[in-house]
Amino acid sequence: IERELVCPACKELFTHPLILPCQHNVCHKCVKEILFAFEDSFADGGSESSNQSSPRIRMSSSSMDRIDRISRSASQRRSFGWRGRKRNSLTPRSSLFPCPGCQRDIDLGERGINGLFRNFTLETIVERYRQAARAAIAIMCDFCKPPPQESTKSCMDCGASYCNECFKIHHPWGTVKAQHEYVGPTTNFRPKILMCPEHEMERVNMYCEICRRPVCHLCKLGGSHANHKVTTMNTAYKTLKEKLSKDIEYLISKESQVKAHITQLDLLLKETECNSERAKEEAFQSFEKLSHVLEEKKSAALRAIEASKNLRLEKLQTQVEEYQGLLENNGLVGYAQEVLKETDPSCFVPTAKQLHVRIQKATESLKSFRPAAETTFEDFVVDIGKQEEILGDLSFHSDGLEIPEINEELSRMYNKALISWECPGKTDLADLYVLEYHKLNREEESVTWQEIEVCSKSKVISDLDDDSSYAFRVRAYKGSICSPWSREVILHTPPAPGIGFSSVQEVLNLCLRTSVESRAGYSLLLGSERMQVGCYTTLDYIIGDTGIAKGKHFWAFHVEAHSYLVKVGVVSSNTIQKLFHNTHDVTSPRYEQDSGHDSGSEDAFFDSSQPFTLVTLGMKKFFIPTTPAAPKDPSSRILPLPSSLGVCLDCDKGKVGFYDAGCMKCLYECEVDCSGVMYPAFALMGGAAVHLEEAVTSKYGEYHDDV
Repeated sequence: IERELVCPACKELFTHPLILPCQHNVCHKCVKEILFAFEDSFADGGSESSNQSSPRIRMSSSSMDRIDRISRSASQRRSFGWRGRKRNSLTPRSSLFPCPGCQRDIDLGERGINGLFRNFTLETIVERYRQAARAAIAIMCDFCKPPPQESTKSCMDCGASYCNECFKIHHPWGTVKAQHEYVGPTTNFRPKILMCPEHEMERVNMYCEICRRPVCHLCKLGGSHANHKVTTMNTAYKTLKEKLSKDIEYLISKESQVKAHITQLDLLLKETECNSERAKEEAFQSFEKLSHVLEEKKSAALRAIEASKNLRLEKLQTQVEEYQGLLENNGLVGYAQEVLKETDPSCFVPTAKQLHVRIQKATESLKSFRPAAETTFEDFVVDIGKQEEILGDLSFHSDGLEIPEINEELSRMYNKALISWECPGKTDLADLYVLEYHKLNREEESVTWQEIEVCSKSKVISDLDDDSSYAFRVRAYKGSICSPWSREVILHTPPAPGIGFSSVQEVLNLCLRTSVESRAGYSLLLGSERMQVGCYTTLDYIIGDTGIAKGKHFWAFHVEAHSYLVKVGVVSSNTIQKLFHNTHDVTSPRYEQDSGHDSGSEDAFFDSSQPFTLVTLGMKKFFIPTTPAAPKDPSSRILPLPSSLGVCLDCDKGKVGFYDAGCMKCLYECEVDCSGVMYPAFALMGGAAVHLEEAVTSKYGEYHDDV
């Protein structure tokens, strides 16, 4: 059992072990040395010499890394007035302790080391083990004059060892000391009563089941354990002893099963070694095949280039020789000059006729000079773009790892992009996912994918360009094994920056509400009693109280399917007063540019640039307003109502557009007079409801550290 009795810090047998909150044991001296080490590291500005003053402690590099990390956080506390321990302090002040047993940073609480219990049971076991290991080594008397005698007793009250004579002298019969408890020779002296670390004058008599530590009655009455479930120490003793005994009996009874498991694990170790070597060999052979193919392709390409080079050089060299023959005293020119020296006409004519033909060809070649071969090798450029991408994706593929699919319904494009995906099956074996995306650009020949590693099934992406299309794909990873890429999904960003969540609430003055609703009730029915003729209707207007004076802006919303009549758009500050105070019935079809009333008055008085634009929605339809350029057939102006709508206002160009926010397709665009301050506007009649789209925030992509 020696490995159970060794301190994880100093790698020696425990000396005065303390029980940490994580239930691990560490020597009291080791705890102080570790805490002093990192306190010195940030007090001195570094951790290079933090372990030099503690020759007894033996810590791994990972433990020192954690000490450095804790020291950095402690240095931040120091910047707010905490100066660390004094050089003559005997107790470290830090409350964080890097446990060498579980490799975690443990909070020791306000009392630090002083709040930890000493594990006397472990001390007793260590002492028994030491005595068994050094039976020949005697414990000497602490009071004999030199040379000391071998001790025969140890007093637990005095904390000292005595021979028979010294024990009688220091524990005379009839005195209080004669009542002291004594045992055989030992060096492990434990107190008779375990006192509370927080209330030093109180003995522990209860056990906190929440914190799993002994407490006193003051801890329960008004201390940190006031609301915790506690039990008596005797009850905890009996319960834990019974559980421990049963567990030990179970382990002993399963000894043969444990041995069988060990044998099986040994076989699995050997099998793992063999399979890993086989996998290495197969991977090596696969890459050797690829390397062989590449070598062959490289040799063939180099041979083709070399052959083309030789052929071109041969043609060019022949052409060079032909032109050199035209020079004086060389070749054809020299021969022609010799022929001209002939004076006999009958001899000259046959020779000159043949020579003249050759001279004419040479003359024509001079007039239209063209090299016999090209000097460039553009046709021999090897395009490895696709192959490089394929090799980049080269990985261990597994049929057991499902291909994730991007969920277009859950994915959104607004002020940011929210990309969500899911696995077709119920089981998710992936450790992480890799999401890639790139902007679709026809001008770029090669595609550069941006890569993001994600531990959840959604990711928020910022800094995307407005009015652009992006392709997304995702793959799953489990260790070094990956799934194939998912189907590419193309999503479109809004035509302008999206108004943030809080801005939309402020613009629409909804007092932190994200929706508005009107219900048809008795007020509309009672108002109809006074109507005998006319087209009177009532609209509930929602006008923004924060205007837009410049720039390009986009906001999105969706209309409930049961809505009877909803108008959406923008209005100018000059028009708002008219909407509420005009004596005319501004909601009558005779006064609405987009009412669909076919009297012809809209065409006669239509102004292409008005200080307001409102389009009509309702009954799951989108109605394109009547304009001179609009189709005369009313049915062609009625479109299905998208699940989400967007409004894009461009104050600089004086235009407003209405979009299908799902695919960012423009349904209708018109000019609007933006000389005044523009306000988002909604109008509802009867039963209708409008819900604003929430801006995409980082909360959609967050995942907990314990995932």
